[in-house]
Amino acid sequence: MTATERSDAELVSRTLAGDRDAFNRIVSRYQILVCSLAYSRIGRLGQSEDVAQETFITAWKNLRFLREPEKLRAWLCGIVRHLVQKSLEREGREPAHDAALLEAMHDAPSQEALPSEQAISREEEAILWRSLEKIPELYREPLILFYREHQSIESVAAELGVSEDAVKQQLSRGRKLLQEEVHAFVESTLRRSAPGHAFSGAVLAALPAGSAATVGAGMAGKGTAAAKSGLLAGWLTTLAPFFGMACGILAHWLIVRAAPTDRERRVKKITFISFWIFVLAWCLPGQFAVKALRSHFQWSDHTFYAAMAGFWWFYIIIIVTMITVMFRRIQAIRRQKEEETGMAQASRTPLTFGTRVAVVASLYLSCFSWLIYVAWKAHDLMSVGILSGMMVVLGVWHFFQIGGRAGSATMRAGIRRVLLMFGAIVVMFNWRWDLWLAAVRGTDLAEIHSLLPAWVVPLLTLGVVIWIGVVSIITKPKAA
Repeated sequence: MTATERSDAELVSRTLAGDRDAFNRIVSRYQILVCSLAYSRIGRLGQSEDVAQETFITAWKNLRFLREPEKLRAWLCGIVRHLVQKSLEREGREPAHDAALLEAMHDAPSQEALPSEQAISREEEAILWRSLEKIPELYREPLILFYREHQSIESVAAELGVSEDAVKQQLSRGRKLLQEEVHAFVESTLRRSAPGHAFSGAVLAALPAGSAATVGAGMAGKGTAAAKSGLLAGWLTTLAPFFGMACGILAHWLIVRAAPTDRERRVKKITFISFWIFVLAWCLPGQFAVKALRSHFQWSDHTFYAAMAGFWWFYIIIIVTMITVMFRRIQAIRRQKEEETGMAQASRTPLTFGTRVAVVASLYLSCFSWLIYVAWKAHDLMSVGILSGMMVVLGVWHFFQIGGRAGSATMRAGIRRVLLMFGAIVVMFNWRWDLWLAAVRGTDLAEIHSLLPAWVVPLLTLGVVIWIGVVSIITKPKAA
């Protein structure tokens, strides 16, 4: 047992022996936790503290039935959750969605309030809950506890029975979900609303006379919920995908300008314009459409993840088809020109040093930035480092390989470099996709694999590789 568990067991034993001061220490130790759990579900400070008081009184009456005193914290959490659910059922409303509008608070009649309610105004309480109710309970509980426990991650982790890393991830996600303009207000208001000595005094004053060992009937305890997740920086989340797209558009524009013939330039221009129209339409409106369908048809998580996997697999199939057909078409154009002239066609617009830097940098940033962004969002710094290193090494190698020459041989070398880059991206994605998804969703690998089995992504990847081979064979120029 930990020191806290031994201390809890000792306090339970002393309470059962008739020491009311020992129970006072139990209330003082867990009042913030119990009040915060109740408030996180109910959304009204006064009512949540009423339920919290009832929790401690119920615990006192049933303390003699607690078979494992070292598990006092989990037992109290089970009682408060049970009483919260009963309170909500009595009112006939859904939890965490019944906060009064701020406009109505000015005309509300004055009522006597507990000390914590008097620490903040009714208008502040209304604003506070209107902000917090929008956050899922998974993130709301640790957020409330964090500010009531004087911003101590260690205390929150101990109270909820989870790791400090899990708390950090939950807090990161919770802060992100809060409106920026009310974040500072919520922080200060929660700190001032924490119960103090007056609360524990009120609990003791409400206790029935007699010993806890001789009063009441039993109640089963339940543990606390635990979860993982985490994500970071909203501005990076918004800008990173668009940065990659901008780099890709720039790289393709420079490649079109450097085409050695008018015919090749026309083919590249048509392909790249079609490519980016498809990418922009698919990645933005298409993804919103899938999410809208999920909401409209109320898809389960299994259905939604299957739909998203199919959605992005079809996207990749279209992309690789367009690129493969374009390479084959340009390769045929260059080969035909070589046959007509008897030698490799010299480039009309040789790539200058600056243009080569811009082309290679933009091309590799557009291909790797989205994957680096996903890894960074999932707090996978090891993958961020590996991907960044691969991007730099492949990019530098590519830079020194390209020059002002043209011809089918140079084209084949370019295809090999693109395949190598594609292979590196595919290997990294297949290695880490489930870990990234688990971090973003805030769960573990077992749940992710239950929603999307581990074999699905490798199977879809194999399908893409086979499709590339089929398209390459179909579009291969026939010998003269």
